[in-house]
Amino acid sequence: MRTQHTFPNPPAVAEAFAAYLVEAIASVEVFHLALSGGSTPKLLFDALAQQYAQSIDWSKVHLYWGDERCVPPTDGESNYGMTDDRLLQFIDIPTENVHRMRGEDPPMIEAQRYGQLLIDHLPLKGGLPIFDMIILGMGADGHTASIFPHQIDLLHHPRPCAVASHPETGQQRITLTGRIINAARSIHFLVPGANKKAVLKEIFNGQGKDRTYPAAWIENAEWWLDE
Repeated sequence: MRTQHTFPNPPAVAEAFAAYLVEAIASVEVFHLALSGGSTPKLLFDALAQQYAQSIDWSKVHLYWGDERCVPPTDGESNYGMTDDRLLQFIDIPTENVHRMRGEDPPMIEAQRYGQLLIDHLPLKGGLPIFDMIILGMGADGHTASIFPHQIDLLHHPRPCAVASHPETGQQRITLTGRIINAARSIHFLVPGANKKAVLKEIFNGQGKDRTYPAAWIENAEWWLDE
């Protein structure tokens, strides 16, 4: 089942979801949250930093990442680095609550380490670590996290994390796999931008190449869109 929330523009999407996230965090004692990378969450991070930095009890929030490029955290392409620039430096979150993927480490070793970290830190159900919430983006090619159409088998990978590669650049990435994403208690896609419209239409209508898009395989997600 897909639930759709539509707003006039990307800033309105970010502000609405920020308010939703604040309520979700307030309702529990501990909140395990996986963040999206890339450009999609920048407006969300800005809204959280500017409007909710003081009103969220960050001590009960544990942050993780859905994927990471295999670069150092100081690199301009680092998802962690972007989050630090737009959010982390503005909030009072304990260092030990920030669980970054180490993009600078050998990819296979890091995928194994991060998968074990999730098993050790998150509640388990059927052997799978369970996030309270996962925030996802979607590329114009229908990819989500770093599960691209040419590696759609990562949706069914037996481990929580795997090594992926960008289809054009070949850049290696660490990504959550499909089973752990679908196991989360709450899954939210933030998908602004007119360039996503055609793929979204196929996914929502079950038409065209929809089953070749990794994002189409994520079940029971809520989609936050702009008009």
